[in-house]
Amino acid sequence: MSLRKDAEQIIRRSIDAVLPDVAVADALSDKDFGSGRVVLVSVGKAAWQMARAAYDTLGNRIDAGIVITKYDHVKGRIADFEMVEAGHPVPDENSFAGTEKALSLVNGLGVDDTVLFLLSGGGSALFEKPRIAGEELGALTEALLASGADIVEMNTIRKRLSAVKGGRFALACAPAKVYAVVLSDIIGDPLDMIASGPAYPDSSTCEDAKRIVEKYQLSLSKEARRCLEEETPKALSNVETVINGSVRQLVAAAGETAKEWGYEPVLLTDCLSCEASEAGSFLGAIAKTHQDAASSLAFIAGGETVVHLKGNGKGGRNQELALAGGLAIRGLKDTAIFSVGSDGTDGPTDAAGGYMDGESISDALLAKAQKALSDNNAYPFLKETGGLIKTGPTGTNVNDVAVLLIKRQ
Repeated sequence: MSLRKDAEQIIRRSIDAVLPDVAVADALSDKDFGSGRVVLVSVGKAAWQMARAAYDTLGNRIDAGIVITKYDHVKGRIADFEMVEAGHPVPDENSFAGTEKALSLVNGLGVDDTVLFLLSGGGSALFEKPRIAGEELGALTEALLASGADIVEMNTIRKRLSAVKGGRFALACAPAKVYAVVLSDIIGDPLDMIASGPAYPDSSTCEDAKRIVEKYQLSLSKEARRCLEEETPKALSNVETVINGSVRQLVAAAGETAKEWGYEPVLLTDCLSCEASEAGSFLGAIAKTHQDAASSLAFIAGGETVVHLKGNGKGGRNQELALAGGLAIRGLKDTAIFSVGSDGTDGPTDAAGGYMDGESISDALLAKAQKALSDNNAYPFLKETGGLIKTGPTGTNVNDVAVLLIKRQ
Protein backbone atom coordinates (compact mmCIF):
# COMPACT_ATOMS: atom_id res chain seq x y z
CA MET A 1 0.00 0.00 0.00
CA SER A 2 2.99 2.36 0.24
CA LEU A 3 2.69 3.32 -3.45
CA ARG A 4 -0.99 4.20 -2.99
CA LYS A 5 -0.18 6.26 0.10
CA ASP A 6 2.55 8.10 -1.80
CA ALA A 7 0.06 8.80 -4.58
CA GLU A 8 -2.51 10.16 -2.13
CA GLN A 9 0.06 12.50 -0.58
CA ILE A 10 1.07 13.83 -3.99
CA ILE A 11 -2.57 14.37 -4.97
CA ARG A 12 -3.55 16.12 -1.75
CA ARG A 13 -0.59 18.47 -1.60
CA SER A 14 -0.69 19.27 -5.31
CA ILE A 15 -4.32 20.32 -5.08
CA ASP A 16 -3.70 22.29 -1.88
CA ALA A 17 -1.00 24.23 -3.75
CA VAL A 18 -3.45 25.47 -6.38
CA LEU A 19 -6.37 26.41 -4.15
CA PRO A 20 -7.26 29.98 -5.08
CA ASP A 21 -7.48 31.43 -1.56
CA VAL A 22 -4.03 33.00 -1.26
CA ALA A 23 -3.85 34.01 -4.93
CA VAL A 24 -7.25 35.76 -4.84
CA ALA A 25 -6.30 37.56 -1.64
CA ASP A 26 -3.03 38.71 -3.24
CA ALA A 27 -4.88 39.97 -6.32
CA LEU A 28 -7.26 42.03 -4.17
CA SER A 29 -5.22 43.17 -1.17
CA ASP A 30 -3.78 46.31 -2.81
CA LYS A 31 -6.55 46.92 -5.33
CA ASP A 32 -8.15 50.39 -5.18
CA PHE A 33 -11.79 50.20 -6.24
CA GLY A 34 -12.37 53.92 -5.81
CA SER A 35 -15.62 55.28 -4.41
CA GLY A 36 -18.08 53.40 -6.62
CA ARG A 37 -19.98 50.19 -6.00
CA VAL A 38 -18.27 46.79 -6.15
CA VAL A 39 -20.41 43.95 -7.48
CA LEU A 40 -19.03 40.40 -7.34
CA VAL A 41 -19.80 37.82 -10.04
CA SER A 42 -18.04 34.50 -9.43
CA VAL A 43 -18.38 31.77 -12.05
CA GLY A 44 -16.94 28.25 -12.50
CA LYS A 45 -16.13 25.10 -10.57
CA ALA A 46 -13.96 27.11 -8.17
CA ALA A 47 -16.49 29.96 -7.90
CA TRP A 48 -17.45 29.39 -4.27
CA GLN A 49 -13.86 29.14 -3.06
CA MET A 50 -12.83 32.25 -4.99
CA ALA A 51 -15.83 34.22 -3.72
CA ARG A 52 -15.09 33.15 -0.16
CA ALA A 53 -11.50 34.38 -0.48
CA ALA A 54 -12.68 37.66 -2.00
CA TYR A 55 -15.16 38.29 0.81
CA ASP A 56 -12.55 37.40 3.45
CA THR A 57 -10.30 40.04 1.89
CA LEU A 58 -12.76 42.82 1.05
CA GLY A 59 -15.67 42.20 3.43
CA ASN A 60 -18.44 44.78 3.21
CA ARG A 61 -16.61 46.66 0.46
CA ILE A 62 -18.49 44.24 -1.81
CA ASP A 63 -22.00 45.64 -2.23
CA ALA A 64 -23.64 42.60 -3.83
CA GLY A 65 -22.65 39.27 -5.26
CA ILE A 66 -23.63 36.09 -7.05
CA VAL A 67 -21.88 32.71 -7.21
CA ILE A 68 -22.64 30.35 -10.14
CA THR A 69 -21.03 26.93 -9.79
CA LYS A 70 -21.52 23.23 -10.41
CA TYR A 71 -24.03 21.15 -8.49
CA ASP A 72 -22.84 20.20 -4.98
CA HIS A 73 -20.01 22.76 -5.08
CA VAL A 74 -21.54 25.38 -2.76
CA LYS A 75 -20.07 24.89 0.72
CA GLY A 76 -22.19 27.40 2.62
CA ARG A 77 -23.44 30.96 2.68
CA ILE A 78 -21.17 33.91 1.93
CA ALA A 79 -22.65 37.18 3.23
CA ASP A 80 -25.89 37.75 1.31
CA PHE A 81 -24.52 36.60 -2.04
CA GLU A 82 -26.92 34.63 -4.22
CA MET A 83 -25.86 31.01 -4.74
CA VAL A 84 -26.74 29.19 -7.98
CA GLU A 85 -25.76 25.60 -8.78
CA ALA A 86 -26.06 24.57 -12.42
CA GLY A 87 -25.24 22.01 -15.12
CA HIS A 88 -21.78 20.94 -16.23
CA PRO A 89 -20.44 19.96 -18.76
CA VAL A 90 -23.75 20.59 -20.51
CA PRO A 91 -25.59 23.83 -19.56
CA ASP A 92 -29.10 23.54 -18.14
CA GLU A 93 -31.95 25.83 -17.11
CA ASN A 94 -30.13 26.78 -13.92
CA SER A 95 -27.15 27.90 -16.01
CA PHE A 96 -29.43 30.19 -17.99
CA ALA A 97 -31.32 31.47 -14.93
CA GLY A 98 -28.12 32.15 -12.95
CA THR A 99 -26.62 34.05 -15.85
CA GLU A 100 -29.73 36.21 -16.17
CA LYS A 101 -29.42 37.06 -12.47
CA ALA A 102 -25.76 38.03 -12.98
CA LEU A 103 -26.69 40.26 -15.91
CA SER A 104 -29.40 41.92 -13.83
CA LEU A 105 -26.87 42.53 -11.07
CA VAL A 106 -24.49 44.43 -13.37
CA ASN A 107 -27.21 46.24 -15.30
CA GLY A 108 -27.25 49.99 -14.74
CA LEU A 109 -23.80 50.28 -13.13
CA GLY A 110 -21.95 53.54 -13.67
CA VAL A 111 -18.48 54.55 -14.76
CA ASP A 112 -17.24 54.67 -11.14
CA ASP A 113 -18.45 51.15 -10.35
CA THR A 114 -16.53 47.87 -10.65
CA VAL A 115 -17.58 44.32 -11.43
CA LEU A 116 -15.26 41.96 -9.58
CA PHE A 117 -15.38 38.99 -11.96
CA LEU A 118 -13.94 35.78 -10.51
CA LEU A 119 -13.61 33.17 -13.24
CA SER A 120 -12.57 29.53 -13.27
CA GLY A 121 -12.91 26.51 -15.53
CA GLY A 122 -16.37 25.12 -16.09
CA GLY A 123 -17.73 28.58 -16.75
CA SER A 124 -18.48 27.74 -20.38
CA ALA A 125 -21.38 25.53 -19.26
CA LEU A 126 -22.28 27.29 -16.03
CA PHE A 127 -22.39 30.85 -17.39
CA GLU A 128 -24.60 30.97 -20.42
CA LYS A 129 -27.23 33.04 -22.18
CA PRO A 130 -27.71 31.18 -25.45
CA ARG A 131 -28.43 32.96 -28.70
CA ILE A 132 -30.04 29.76 -29.99
CA ALA A 133 -32.49 27.31 -28.42
CA GLY A 134 -31.13 25.79 -25.22
CA GLU A 135 -31.90 22.30 -26.49
CA GLU A 136 -29.75 22.82 -29.58
CA LEU A 137 -26.91 24.26 -27.51
CA GLY A 138 -26.99 21.22 -25.23
CA ALA A 139 -27.02 18.84 -28.17
CA LEU A 140 -24.06 20.60 -29.80
CA THR A 141 -22.12 20.49 -26.53
CA GLU A 142 -22.77 16.77 -26.17
CA ALA A 143 -21.80 16.14 -29.81
CA LEU A 144 -18.49 17.97 -29.41
CA LEU A 145 -17.72 16.12 -26.16
CA ALA A 146 -18.49 12.74 -27.74
CA SER A 147 -16.33 13.57 -30.78
CA GLY A 148 -13.26 14.29 -28.63
CA ALA A 149 -13.09 18.00 -29.48
CA ASP A 150 -10.53 19.80 -27.34
CA ILE A 151 -11.45 22.72 -25.09
CA VAL A 152 -10.27 25.38 -27.55
CA GLU A 153 -12.40 23.93 -30.34
CA MET A 154 -15.42 23.68 -28.07
CA ASN A 155 -15.08 27.23 -26.80
CA THR A 156 -14.57 28.67 -30.29
CA ILE A 157 -18.05 27.40 -31.13
CA ARG A 158 -19.59 28.28 -27.76
CA LYS A 159 -18.49 31.92 -27.95
CA ARG A 160 -20.44 32.58 -31.10
CA LEU A 161 -23.62 31.01 -29.80
CA SER A 162 -23.65 32.97 -26.54
CA ALA A 163 -24.69 36.44 -25.40
CA VAL A 164 -22.11 36.47 -22.56
CA LYS A 165 -19.05 34.68 -23.94
CA GLY A 166 -16.34 36.05 -26.23
CA GLY A 167 -16.15 39.38 -24.36
CA ARG A 168 -19.88 40.06 -24.44
CA PHE A 169 -20.29 39.97 -20.64
CA ALA A 170 -17.74 42.78 -20.30
CA LEU A 171 -19.74 44.81 -22.81
CA ALA A 172 -22.86 44.21 -20.71
CA CYS A 173 -21.04 45.61 -17.67
CA ALA A 174 -19.99 48.84 -19.39
CA PRO A 175 -19.55 51.64 -18.54
CA ALA A 176 -18.51 49.97 -15.27
CA LYS A 177 -14.98 48.64 -15.02
CA VAL A 178 -14.38 44.89 -14.88
CA TYR A 179 -11.59 43.54 -12.68
CA ALA A 180 -11.23 39.87 -13.66
CA VAL A 181 -9.33 37.38 -11.51
CA VAL A 182 -8.88 34.15 -13.48
CA LEU A 183 -8.00 30.61 -12.48
CA SER A 184 -6.76 28.95 -15.68
CA ASP A 185 -7.85 25.46 -16.74
CA ILE A 186 -6.50 25.61 -20.30
CA ILE A 187 -2.95 24.86 -21.42
CA GLY A 188 -1.04 28.07 -22.11
CA ASP A 189 -3.58 30.23 -20.21
CA PRO A 190 -5.36 31.73 -23.25
CA LEU A 191 -7.63 34.28 -21.57
CA ASP A 192 -10.09 34.38 -24.45
CA MET A 193 -10.68 30.62 -24.11
CA ILE A 194 -10.89 30.14 -20.32
CA ALA A 195 -14.64 29.69 -19.72
CA SER A 196 -14.97 30.98 -23.30
CA GLY A 197 -13.64 34.42 -22.37
CA PRO A 198 -16.68 36.35 -21.06
CA ALA A 199 -14.51 39.38 -20.33
CA TYR A 200 -11.68 39.13 -22.83
CA PRO A 201 -11.33 39.99 -26.53
CA ASP A 202 -11.67 36.99 -28.81
CA SER A 203 -8.71 35.83 -30.89
CA SER A 204 -10.64 33.21 -32.85
CA THR A 205 -12.46 33.96 -36.08
CA CYS A 206 -15.60 32.90 -37.91
CA GLU A 207 -13.40 30.86 -40.25
CA ASP A 208 -12.04 28.95 -37.25
CA ALA A 209 -15.60 28.14 -36.20
CA LYS A 210 -16.55 26.98 -39.70
CA ARG A 211 -13.55 24.63 -39.84
CA ILE A 212 -14.59 23.05 -36.54
CA VAL A 213 -18.16 22.58 -37.77
CA GLU A 214 -16.85 20.82 -40.87
CA LYS A 215 -14.30 18.75 -38.94
CA TYR A 216 -16.92 17.26 -36.61
CA GLN A 217 -19.78 17.37 -39.14
CA LEU A 218 -22.02 19.28 -36.76
CA SER A 219 -25.69 19.68 -37.63
CA LEU A 220 -26.72 23.33 -37.12
CA SER A 221 -29.95 25.26 -37.36
CA LYS A 222 -30.21 28.31 -39.59
CA GLU A 223 -30.01 30.56 -36.52
CA ALA A 224 -26.87 28.82 -35.25
CA ARG A 225 -25.19 29.22 -38.63
CA ARG A 226 -26.06 32.91 -38.62
CA CYS A 227 -24.49 33.30 -35.16
CA LEU A 228 -21.31 31.56 -36.29
CA GLU A 229 -20.94 34.09 -39.08
CA GLU A 230 -20.90 37.05 -36.65
CA GLU A 231 -17.54 38.12 -35.29
CA THR A 232 -17.10 38.49 -31.52
CA PRO A 233 -15.61 41.61 -29.84
CA LYS A 234 -11.93 42.07 -30.65
CA ALA A 235 -11.26 44.93 -28.20
CA LEU A 236 -12.50 45.84 -24.70
CA SER A 237 -11.52 49.05 -22.94
CA ASN A 238 -13.10 48.48 -19.52
CA VAL A 239 -11.32 45.28 -18.41
CA GLU A 240 -8.27 44.53 -16.28
CA THR A 241 -7.31 40.86 -15.90
CA VAL A 242 -5.08 38.92 -13.50
CA ILE A 243 -4.30 35.18 -13.78
CA ASN A 244 -3.96 33.62 -10.34
CA GLY A 245 -3.32 29.92 -10.95
CA SER A 246 -2.56 27.34 -13.63
CA VAL A 247 -1.41 23.78 -14.31
CA ARG A 248 2.23 24.86 -13.95
CA GLN A 249 1.72 25.26 -10.21
CA LEU A 250 -0.04 21.90 -10.05
CA VAL A 251 2.79 19.92 -11.62
CA ALA A 252 5.43 21.86 -9.69
CA ALA A 253 3.73 20.93 -6.42
CA ALA A 254 3.48 17.29 -7.52
CA GLY A 255 7.21 17.27 -8.20
CA GLU A 256 8.08 18.91 -4.89
CA THR A 257 5.95 16.43 -2.94
CA ALA A 258 7.36 13.44 -4.81
CA LYS A 259 10.88 14.65 -4.01
CA GLU A 260 10.04 14.92 -0.31
CA TRP A 261 8.87 11.30 -0.39
CA GLY A 262 12.12 10.06 -1.87
CA TYR A 263 11.39 10.16 -5.61
CA GLU A 264 13.47 11.92 -8.22
CA PRO A 265 10.86 14.01 -10.07
CA VAL A 266 10.95 14.26 -13.86
CA LEU A 267 8.57 16.79 -15.44
CA LEU A 268 7.54 15.40 -18.80
CA THR A 269 5.21 18.24 -19.79
CA ASP A 270 2.66 20.73 -18.51
CA CYS A 271 1.03 20.74 -21.96
CA LEU A 272 -0.34 17.19 -22.19
CA SER A 273 -3.00 17.11 -24.90
CA CYS A 274 -3.80 13.78 -26.54
CA GLU A 275 -6.07 10.76 -26.21
CA ALA A 276 -6.33 9.69 -22.56
CA SER A 277 -5.63 6.06 -23.38
CA GLU A 278 -2.56 7.04 -25.42
CA ALA A 279 -1.21 9.07 -22.50
CA GLY A 280 -1.66 6.09 -20.18
CA SER A 281 0.05 3.75 -22.61
CA PHE A 282 2.92 6.20 -23.04
CA LEU A 283 3.48 6.43 -19.28
CA GLY A 284 3.46 2.65 -19.22
CA ALA A 285 6.15 2.55 -21.91
CA ILE A 286 8.28 4.93 -19.83
CA ALA A 287 7.81 2.61 -16.84
CA LYS A 288 9.13 -0.36 -18.82
CA THR A 289 12.19 1.60 -19.93
CA HIS A 290 13.12 2.52 -16.34
CA GLN A 291 12.47 -0.76 -14.51
CA ASP A 292 16.21 -1.14 -13.87
CA ALA A 293 16.41 2.24 -12.12
CA ALA A 294 18.43 2.17 -8.92
CA SER A 295 16.47 4.99 -7.28
CA SER A 296 12.80 5.93 -7.06
CA LEU A 297 11.44 8.00 -9.94
CA ALA A 298 8.30 10.11 -10.46
CA PHE A 299 7.39 11.09 -14.02
CA ILE A 300 4.85 13.93 -14.06
CA ALA A 301 2.60 15.24 -16.82
CA GLY A 302 0.03 18.01 -16.58
CA GLY A 303 -2.58 19.16 -19.05
CA GLU A 304 -5.88 17.84 -20.35
CA THR A 305 -6.43 14.73 -22.43
CA VAL A 306 -9.51 13.89 -24.50
CA VAL A 307 -11.65 10.80 -25.01
CA HIS A 308 -13.29 9.82 -28.28
CA LEU A 309 -16.35 7.88 -27.15
CA LYS A 310 -16.69 4.49 -28.79
CA GLY A 311 -18.76 2.81 -26.09
CA ASN A 312 -21.54 3.71 -23.69
CA GLY A 313 -19.65 3.15 -20.46
CA LYS A 314 -19.09 5.27 -17.38
CA GLY A 315 -15.87 7.11 -16.63
CA GLY A 316 -13.76 10.16 -17.38
CA ARG A 317 -10.50 11.03 -19.07
CA ASN A 318 -8.39 10.54 -15.92
CA GLN A 319 -9.96 7.17 -15.17
CA GLU A 320 -9.40 6.08 -18.77
CA LEU A 321 -5.76 7.20 -18.62
CA ALA A 322 -5.21 5.25 -15.42
CA LEU A 323 -6.83 2.10 -16.82
CA ALA A 324 -4.75 2.25 -20.02
CA GLY A 325 -1.68 2.81 -17.88
CA GLY A 326 -2.62 -0.13 -15.66
CA LEU A 327 -2.76 -2.43 -18.67
CA ALA A 328 0.65 -1.16 -19.81
CA ILE A 329 2.40 -1.69 -16.44
CA ARG A 330 0.73 -5.00 -15.62
CA GLY A 331 3.20 -7.20 -13.76
CA LEU A 332 5.81 -4.49 -13.22
CA LYS A 333 7.37 -4.34 -9.76
CA ASP A 334 6.54 -1.44 -7.42
CA THR A 335 5.16 0.67 -10.26
CA ALA A 336 1.97 2.76 -10.33
CA ILE A 337 0.18 5.24 -12.57
CA PHE A 338 -2.50 7.64 -11.39
CA SER A 339 -4.28 10.63 -12.88
CA VAL A 340 -6.67 13.16 -11.32
CA GLY A 341 -8.62 16.25 -12.22
CA SER A 342 -7.68 19.12 -9.93
CA ASP A 343 -11.35 20.06 -9.53
CA GLY A 344 -12.15 16.69 -7.97
CA THR A 345 -14.58 15.58 -10.69
CA ASP A 346 -13.69 13.44 -13.68
CA GLY A 347 -16.35 13.21 -16.34
CA PRO A 348 -19.95 12.62 -15.20
CA THR A 349 -18.81 10.66 -12.12
CA ASP A 350 -18.14 11.18 -8.42
CA ALA A 351 -14.45 10.29 -8.84
CA ALA A 352 -11.52 12.65 -9.38
CA GLY A 353 -9.56 10.05 -11.32
CA GLY A 354 -7.98 6.65 -11.07
CA TYR A 355 -5.02 4.65 -9.73
CA MET A 356 -3.47 1.45 -11.07
CA ASP A 357 -0.32 -0.40 -10.11
CA GLY A 358 1.49 -3.42 -11.52
CA GLU A 359 -0.65 -5.77 -9.47
CA SER A 360 -4.07 -4.21 -10.13
CA ILE A 361 -4.93 -6.32 -13.18
CA SER A 362 -4.54 -10.04 -12.60
CA ASP A 363 -4.60 -12.61 -15.38
CA ALA A 364 -8.22 -13.33 -14.47
CA LEU A 365 -9.15 -9.65 -14.92
CA LEU A 366 -7.14 -8.95 -18.07
CA ALA A 367 -9.93 -9.51 -20.61
CA LYS A 368 -12.36 -7.53 -18.44
CA ALA A 369 -9.92 -4.61 -18.21
CA GLN A 370 -9.38 -4.59 -21.97
CA LYS A 371 -13.13 -4.58 -22.61
CA ALA A 372 -13.66 -1.79 -20.07
CA LEU A 373 -11.10 0.36 -21.90
CA SER A 374 -12.60 -0.31 -25.33
CA ASP A 375 -16.10 0.48 -23.99
CA ASN A 376 -15.01 3.72 -22.22
CA ASN A 377 -16.18 1.99 -19.04
CA ALA A 378 -13.28 2.61 -16.65
CA TYR A 379 -15.33 3.62 -13.60
CA PRO A 380 -16.85 0.19 -12.69
CA PHE A 381 -13.55 -1.60 -13.31
CA LEU A 382 -11.61 0.83 -11.13
CA LYS A 383 -14.31 0.56 -8.47
CA GLU A 384 -14.00 -3.24 -8.49
CA THR A 385 -10.21 -3.11 -8.14
CA GLY A 386 -10.09 -0.28 -5.59
CA GLY A 387 -8.61 2.14 -8.10
CA LEU A 388 -11.07 5.03 -7.91
CA ILE A 389 -9.68 8.26 -6.46
CA LYS A 390 -12.33 10.39 -4.75
CA THR A 391 -11.58 13.81 -3.33
CA GLY A 392 -14.96 15.53 -3.58
CA PRO A 393 -15.13 19.06 -5.03
CA THR A 394 -11.77 20.67 -4.29
CA GLY A 395 -12.51 24.36 -4.81
CA THR A 396 -10.00 24.74 -7.62
CA ASN A 397 -9.70 23.84 -11.32
CA VAL A 398 -6.35 23.97 -13.14
CA ASN A 399 -6.36 20.95 -15.49
CA ASP A 400 -5.20 17.44 -14.62
CA VAL A 401 -2.03 15.81 -13.35
CA ALA A 402 -0.88 12.30 -14.26
CA VAL A 403 2.02 10.63 -12.46
CA LEU A 404 4.06 7.47 -12.97
CA LEU A 405 5.77 6.23 -9.78
CA ILE A 406 8.62 3.71 -9.78
CA LYS A 407 9.58 2.95 -6.18
CA ARG A 408 12.95 1.51 -5.32
CA GLN A 409 14.22 0.95 -1.78
